[in-house]
Amino acid sequence: MIRRGLRRLAKIIAALCAGTTAVSLLAAYATGTGALVTKTLIGLNVAVYLVSVAQGSGGLTPSRAFIDRWALNGLAVADGEWYRLITSAFLHASPIHLAFNMLMLWWFGQALEAALGRGRFVGVYLVSALWGSAGALLLSDANVNTVGASGAVFGILGAGLVLERRQIYVFGGGALFVVILNVAFTFAVSNISIGGHLGGLAGGMLAVLALSAAGRHPVYGRFDPISAQISAARAKSPDTYARAASVHRTLK
Repeated sequence: MIRRGLRRLAKIIAALCAGTTAVSLLAAYATGTGALVTKTLIGLNVAVYLVSVAQGSGGLTPSRAFIDRWALNGLAVADGEWYRLITSAFLHASPIHLAFNMLMLWWFGQALEAALGRGRFVGVYLVSALWGSAGALLLSDANVNTVGASGAVFGILGAGLVLERRQIYVFGGGALFVVILNVAFTFAVSNISIGGHLGGLAGGMLAVLALSAAGRHPVYGRFDPISAQISAARAKSPDTYARAASVHRTLK
């Protein structure tokens, strides 16, 4: 126990020497049992994929009939099947497609959820998914099926980018690099919905801007960056919040 405590102390000292604020460090150590929405979304995506595979002809390939029934399709949406704008965001074409999107959702979703709170995170996620579907409809053939959670995931990146431009470093200050890297990947690889990715990115950015204009939540409202970090810590762990608040009072 003593050795573990000394190792943690050494990490804290190293982080502080590297320029990390005390409050940011406390937020980073707030593990808690949060990310409930992020975990639930991952579970839903995996469950839907397993259902699609179970109805297929074997292996890990989703059922073509299942995909055709729920995927985003311009002609079907024009006929009034608007539910496809959302259901398509929970479908995936292959295990690799699913794994990549869920990994991105886990990496960045839990950080954004901790900052915004569960309800607002759900809102940003769904708005991003809708914008991703809208972008795919604009830039894809009307008779082509589009599936995947990538529009919503790009929305998470877009939301994080807006917050980090306001010095709320939900992704550790690397949001711009991550967005540029993923946009480059979008244009470099074939069979990727460019409209879905760009639409989701725009949707996430606009969703957070709308929240900022409509409310005064400590993270995205007109508050100082230290308060924002404390709010993120509170969302993850009440104990960490108490320690962070103490540091905040000292800094003031």
